[in-house]
Amino acid sequence: MNYFVTAIGTDSGKTLVSAVLVEALKADYWKPIQAGIPMDTTTVKELVSNEITRFHNETHVFKIPASPHAAAKFEHLAIQLDDFVLPETTNDIVIEGAGGVLVPINQDDYVIDIAKELSTPVILVVNLYLGCINHTLLTVDYLKRNEVPVLGIVFNGESNFESESIIEQKSGYKVLLRLPKLSLINKEIVKYWADELMLSWYE
Repeated sequence: MNYFVTAIGTDSGKTLVSAVLVEALKADYWKPIQAGIPMDTTTVKELVSNEITRFHNETHVFKIPASPHAAAKFEHLAIQLDDFVLPETTNDIVIEGAGGVLVPINQDDYVIDIAKELSTPVILVVNLYLGCINHTLLTVDYLKRNEVPVLGIVFNGESNFESESIIEQKSGYKVLLRLPKLSLINKEIVKYWADELMLSWYE
């Protein structure tokens, strides 16, 4: 099975969550669109310990850290949905999106449309900050109205019971993991949280 990691916004922790998922499931990793450096594939490689995971090449790599549609335009290029073809592998793939759900990749399509094009269910990363309830529930509303399958939520950041509980209640999505605010991120930390994720993965 493949998994598409998306979020309620930019800098939400998708790359960290992707690394935890890759380590937990011993899945492959693929970042279809990379805009700017550092490369997320490089970051995930540095955080994963298992020897099964393969890292697949990006479909598009752009120099500037911007919305994919803008980054592509800057380089006089264009992104089309049919650019994205699942890498050949016998393993599961964790696919990391770019930015949030409705980040445009061109004038017509959004990042979430890549998941729809590939028929891949979504894992939604919710970083906890003032305003995240509104941003999360707007995202959830869009996903539900567009019949995008969602496996669950990963909360990321300093715990906030009221925010987490209302999001869980209103979304109806399963909470897969609650990642605290981490002062240190390395292979050992990722392995610890990968083991924690597996405790709830099959519930």
